[in-house]
Amino acid sequence: MSSAVVTGAGSALPATLDQDAVWEGYFARHYEGVRAARRIFAGAGVRRRHAVASPLDEDLSGWGTGARMERYVEEALPLGKQAVAAALDAAGLAPGDVGLFAVATCTGYATPGLDIRLASDLGMPPGLQRLLVGHMGCYAAIPGLAAVSDFVTARTRPAVLLCCELTSLHVQPAQPDLEQVVAHALFSDAAAAVVVEPGASRGRRVAGVVARTDPSTADHMTWDVTDLGFRMGLSPRVPDVLSRHVGGVVDELLTGAGLRIEDVAGWAVHPGGPRILDVVRDELGLGEAQIATSRQVLAEHGNCSSATVLLVLQELADVDGPVVAMAFGPGLTLYAALLLPA
Repeated sequence: MSSAVVTGAGSALPATLDQDAVWEGYFARHYEGVRAARRIFAGAGVRRRHAVASPLDEDLSGWGTGARMERYVEEALPLGKQAVAAALDAAGLAPGDVGLFAVATCTGYATPGLDIRLASDLGMPPGLQRLLVGHMGCYAAIPGLAAVSDFVTARTRPAVLLCCELTSLHVQPAQPDLEQVVAHALFSDAAAAVVVEPGASRGRRVAGVVARTDPSTADHMTWDVTDLGFRMGLSPRVPDVLSRHVGGVVDELLTGAGLRIEDVAGWAVHPGGPRILDVVRDELGLGEAQIATSRQVLAEHGNCSSATVLLVLQELADVDGPVVAMAFGPGLTLYAALLLPA
């Protein structure tokens, strides 16, 4: 059977905001009286972030969910199109070559969805197969990559995965809730896409995927649909749970390929926040330089939910050797993928 190889990547980012400016211009007033809020924003590890709806220009905190979903479609279509077109161009493929188009998102929904609208707009074939990966959260890129890789291997046709997240549409009403402060200090908007081809001689082969879910900690991270958009629940105990599982997940992933941690040339770790990266570094015995790219993506782009790990992989494009991509989200769930030179 053919291997599944990532041959192209692309991304699209909305307007860039300065973290300090967003705090001073909006959230300082939003969280007035919440003593820890300024410290949380300053310690989030984010210098710049992206937003289709800047709170400096418009306050969506009182918008209903229906209005937010209408805005999602309006904003997501051009970003998704730009990211997919860039990935196809990098792979040297035309839209008509694609056999499966998968879209992962947890920040907006519509029917017909982004998969149908973008496929038509890009000129993908009418017989295209489609997959929508919805509401999995920050780790969705990796099960999405696993699904398109299985299609590519079984059908010997190219596939595209798009992760499109617009968290800025879900700013919540002001309330003295530190979990909300943390979420608003971290999250950002982005679209990122990858092309996967059968048996390509260039790029990175998807060599393995491992998942681990700890349902006993399901209440530690939540993403609830409310009348006023989607509301994040984010327990400070999340890093402690990850510390219990990340070593076993990576060991299983690498052992299956006959590799050790020392053999890994690049680490694309989802930067859920500074403490998440600290835990991964310490539990795996990595040096700070090995997770520097993830910290850089957090600083320059914020946590863009499912798109973030693909942004880190793009930054590691020139790394020669095995790469491990890892992401974490509700469940609590850990996902890891091993990518080897084709």
